[in-house]
Amino acid sequence: MAQAGDVFEVELKACHLDWGDDTRHTTTRVPRSGEAYIPIPSCESHRLEIYNSNNSNVGLGYNQFNVISTDSFFNTETNDIMLAQGCSEAGSVYAKQFSILNNLQRLGEWYRYNNARPGDVVKVSWVSFNNIILELIHN
Repeated sequence: MAQAGDVFEVELKACHLDWGDDTRHTTTRVPRSGEAYIPIPSCESHRLEIYNSNNSNVGLGYNQFNVISTDSFFNTETNDIMLAQGCSEAGSVYAKQFSILNNLQRLGEWYRYNNARPGDVVKVSWVSFNNIILELIHN
């Protein structure tokens, strides 16, 4: 389980910035403009024990995290919850991405607010086992 001081960084690709439109290849529902996510590299989800809902323990500190950002887009007043979800292989308990609970467009709004582009980096830092700070680093 991730603890205070744990950090990972991930480089963004076009598909992460606008998952809801052209880059989402599924027939389970219609595309939704503005959906986005933060990828979690497999090595980081294993190292930091970032779980999805396949894990027996879920909730704050397991697959949900309070989130703020260094630019204050996410803050204590917005009460956003980061959700660790998805898996690289069926049944795996390790998450492959972060989104905002109940709002797949919220990270897209943050990316647009920061004028994020492919090649930029998201830094994910834990300040406690259930609190995360996001920082977008332009490259």
